[in-house]
Amino acid sequence: QVQLVESGGGLVQPGGSLRLSCAASGSIFSIGAMGWYRQAPGKQRDLVAISTSGGRLNYADSVKGRFTVSRDNAKNTVYLQMNSLKPEDTAVYYCNAGVITTGFPSALEVWGQGTLVTVSS
Repeated sequence: QVQLVESGGGLVQPGGSLRLSCAASGSIFSIGAMGWYRQAPGKQRDLVAISTSGGRLNYADSVKGRFTVSRDNAKNTVYLQMNSLKPEDTAVYYCNAGVITTGFPSALEVWGQGTLVTVSS
């Protein structure tokens, strides 16, 4: 019914930048919160940054001042601009969205397939 497709991951050197994108498509009536989580090998999936439907932005302490989340509601797309990347940012990054659909079920929490970000020299 609803799909999230991520792009923009890859290999980058420490101190470098990457921009992730996540586009939602399908039977969408509206989207509430939309954001990013990450999971490093052997660790749990943690919140990185989220944009609420009311426009509030929340960040994990570890990325504050380096990462910026933004969204284009007309395109049902959320972005994550990552600057000053560190090796500890290496993880699979997952897009997440709370979606009100035009069909049934009427509300879904949707995850993307994940995109790998590797920070290494």
